Amino acid sequence: MNARLNKVEQLCRKYRVKALYVFGSRAAQMLRALADDSYQFPPSPSDLDVGALTHSPFSIEDKVNLILALETIFAAPRVDLFLLQEADAFLAANVIRGERIFAEDSYLADEYELYVLRRAGDLAELERERMAMILQET
Repeated sequence: MNARLNKVEQLCRKYRVKALYVFGSRAAQMLRALADDSYQFPPSPSDLDVGALTHSPFSIEDKVNLILALETIFAAPRVDLFLLQEADAFLAANVIRGERIFAEDSYLADEYELYVLRRAGDLAELERERMAMILQET
């Protein structure tokens, strides 16, 4: 197993993360880094986007420590960590459309992803109406 991936898995177990996702503009680079220990990220102003489904509660201290550990593992200047329990339905759907790199229980992670997609689908019409109202006010 790749050393970076092993470190990520240990980190997830330490912080009781149920599932960890990479997404956003640098997701492919993070996947490559997990597959190849010698891979170094090219310079970029973009941060690394990571989503975590955690066991509750997840303290601010745990969140900061997890971010710092991920920055160290990926040798990245900045990691943005999104806790899925705190994310709205549309952000959570965007996160799970990325790549899952860890799951404590794959079946439960799959179930959670289906729940997120259903929730986002149920709220899609309301979100369209909200955006239309906002755009009419400006």
